[in-house]
Amino acid sequence: MLALSWVELDQPAARLPLSAGSKAANLARATAAGLPVLPGFVIPHGAGDDAEALRHAWRELSHDGAVPLVVRSSSPQEDTQESSLAGQFASVLDVRDWPAFRAAVRTVLDSADRPDGTRAPMAVLVQPMLDARVGGVLFGADPVEGRMDRMLVSAVSGGPDTLVSGEQDGTSYHLTRSGRLLSPTTPYTTGERLLTRTELYRLARLARRVEKIFGGPQDMEFGFDGAGRLWLFQARPITAMTARPARGARLLGPGPVAETLPGTLQPLEEDLWVAPMARGLRAALDIGGSAPRRLLRTHPVVTTVAGRAAADLRLLGIAPPRHRLLARVNPLPGARRLAAAWRTGRLTRALPDLALDLTADIDRRLAATPAPAELSRTDLADLLRWTRSALAALHAQEALAGALLHESGNRTAAGAALAALTECRGQRLTDTEIVAGTPVVLALTPPSLTTPLRLPPTAADGHRRMGTTRDANHLTLPTRESLRLRIRWIHQLQVHLVHDAARRVTLSHRAVASLRWHELLSTLDGDSLPADVTRRLPRRDAPPLPDAFRLADDSVVVAERPRDEAAPAQGVSGGRATGTAWDGRGERPDDAVLVVRTLDPALAPLLPYVTALVAQTGSPLSHLAVLAREFKVPAVVGAADAVQRFTPGTRLAVDGTSGDIRLEDPPTRVEDTLTREAADR
Repeated sequence: MLALSWVELDQPAARLPLSAGSKAANLARATAAGLPVLPGFVIPHGAGDDAEALRHAWRELSHDGAVPLVVRSSSPQEDTQESSLAGQFASVLDVRDWPAFRAAVRTVLDSADRPDGTRAPMAVLVQPMLDARVGGVLFGADPVEGRMDRMLVSAVSGGPDTLVSGEQDGTSYHLTRSGRLLSPTTPYTTGERLLTRTELYRLARLARRVEKIFGGPQDMEFGFDGAGRLWLFQARPITAMTARPARGARLLGPGPVAETLPGTLQPLEEDLWVAPMARGLRAALDIGGSAPRRLLRTHPVVTTVAGRAAADLRLLGIAPPRHRLLARVNPLPGARRLAAAWRTGRLTRALPDLALDLTADIDRRLAATPAPAELSRTDLADLLRWTRSALAALHAQEALAGALLHESGNRTAAGAALAALTECRGQRLTDTEIVAGTPVVLALTPPSLTTPLRLPPTAADGHRRMGTTRDANHLTLPTRESLRLRIRWIHQLQVHLVHDAARRVTLSHRAVASLRWHELLSTLDGDSLPADVTRRLPRRDAPPLPDAFRLADDSVVVAERPRDEAAPAQGVSGGRATGTAWDGRGERPDDAVLVVRTLDPALAPLLPYVTALVAQTGSPLSHLAVLAREFKVPAVVGAADAVQRFTPGTRLAVDGTSGDIRLEDPPTRVEDTLTREAADR
């Protein structure tokens, strides 16, 4: 025998979630507030055995079986703020007689048993089954867009059960909070319009009333009967709201910083490499008058998100201003540039000499630096401080050189590095020997405190297209490329210094990378290591950041949807080519079009063997873009969602001048043509 008793929904006892379950308690609260809820009763969790009383309740609600019933689960663990557990427990529709009712109750109670052997507390909600003309789901906020200023309705013919079970696709409507229809059709709309404007207004009014009762927007199931009356079947908190950035949140993206720091950074790597980069770029933007000093003081130009470097795209000028018309008539940016004109004019003439002096100072300091093991702890700390200052200066001049100088020639450090690497591979030198003898090869590798230095492989015929080592030993690089190369050299010096510091304090490379900058310095000054350093776990490799995004609460990344989906990409290396998309992994097609997310310099060895290059981000001044022009490889950057759109094996036609990328039909084999002709005959 089942241990049963019952409580009507309009009774105070039905409003207790622990006994009546969340679903029944919510409907009981809505009933008490005068909302349109069908009558019914609930069998509380752990109720006593009173089959006769339950049969009396069934007989009254169903008119002795004349009205079909719905028997639904109502657990205290479902329909809560933390989790809805939607569809986890059983519901039985169209229950018409006493034996069927008893079986339905047993089915609901049995659904409380979980696969792990535990049992959820379970009450049973019983209501008449409404023959609905239209039913569906009403959200008091838009959970898809994360917007609180509008509502989302999805409706189907009949009751909402076929919609929530996935049997039918609903017709969807976006509404303002007052119930005004925002658009007759939405990306979620299928089928015919089922609800009139008056019914939509009534649904919005119901949502506002429910929100007032429960203290927040709710996920509701509803139905309109044949007489046009609106009924509320269920109300529960919205537990799956998409994160939405605050108004005015900064527009971020990997942008050009991913070319220098493409991977996931550990805490010490952030302090060693991202902080000086941010300082240098801030100085360059200030000198050029590109951004107001107030923003530069309060908004870091470069930051990290989940360990990956990201830049403020608007401060760097990569993204257009938020309000283009207002930006056009706003006199402030022009005034800033006018005030900076005398500086930039003089700087443009002086910058090559300034950069030459800086690189010469860097080279002298590097040449005079003894092996880390020969340094005292104090000297080691002082040298690390100097490297951060040197990086800030190098980044500032490198950014100014890219903006102000228009140097002839496309020679890159990456190109010279690849030539040197190819020649050294032929001499069967180890990576350590190659770096020691020809440090220009470091332009092909990103810095890392935790990963051993490994130079990329090269193909046997690379020297025919890349030049020789002799070219690399007598480097004559453009100003910006020369500065970039020194940045990489400083990175590698820091790696050696930190590794030696780790040896002195008996830490592994991974453990020392978990320190912050001030912790490392204090340890070198004689202080104790942080007590938790051995328990710190290295950051896992985070997924790549979207091309453009904003941050919501708790640093949740929200990808920015481009206003113009058809916005053209940018051609950065002229020429046209047709080939097969390839992501750089696995077997390379003979006519490979390399499709990548960012222009990582480590991809340079692949350029001589591809027909074209397509990247989601990047600029004409990036290493790989310049290198593509050097190799006469058509290249396009800024191709939105290229990695998703052009999967490996896709046939592409790439125009490196216009930035146009088109899908091509796969080539027709002669055998296929002959087969079709034979079939036609």
